[in-house]
Amino acid sequence: MVNQERPDLLLVGLTGGIASGKSAVADRLAELGAVVIDADVLAREVVEPGTPGLDAIVERFGPGVLRPAADGGPPELDRPALGAIVFADPDARRDLEAIVHPAVRARAVELSRAAPSGSVVVQVIPLLVETGQADAFDLVVVVDLDPETQLDRLMARNGLTREQALARINAQAGRAQRLAAADEVIDNNGTPAELRNTTDALWRRLSAASPPQRPSHGTLRP
Repeated sequence: MVNQERPDLLLVGLTGGIASGKSAVADRLAELGAVVIDADVLAREVVEPGTPGLDAIVERFGPGVLRPAADGGPPELDRPALGAIVFADPDARRDLEAIVHPAVRARAVELSRAAPSGSVVVQVIPLLVETGQADAFDLVVVVDLDPETQLDRLMARNGLTREQALARINAQAGRAQRLAAADEVIDNNGTPAELRNTTDALWRRLSAASPPQRPSHGTLRP
């Protein structure tokens, strides 16, 4: 596990359902001083044109998941086309995850190893619970909100129908499953200002738990 290699870091896994507000929390933590490693960003990096990841995706799903690059370069991944396939077919989704997840994990480990001693390293992993990674972190933080609020926000953000949004939500772990893995829960049912205040309070606890006195996978105390 990553935290065995770098005991001088506080490793935090940040997760939550789709459209829960993970990115807003991660962005604020980065502003406050955390080293943030975003799995979604890495997932894009490992399937860029010319990568083994993109080659494997085309081999599995065919050239229909490619589109011309805007800058005239090599064809790139057509994410909406691929998303339409994998969210409608659990087997296809598992095949995609088998291609992307190992590459993302390897890159995340590489970036964690490069973090300065004493850092709070926050890895943003949407499928942290589904992929059984909770034990790789000193703490797991879950961004949580009411299911109907989540559905409304996802529909508005992505321009999806209710049916499409539900398919994406149901492709992830259930709310209870995520909460069961949480050491800290960030409630995002309120306003952006409230989320910011809650995140700031979390940061104060994280930054106070500096190595080697950090907790061992347990809830931080104010």
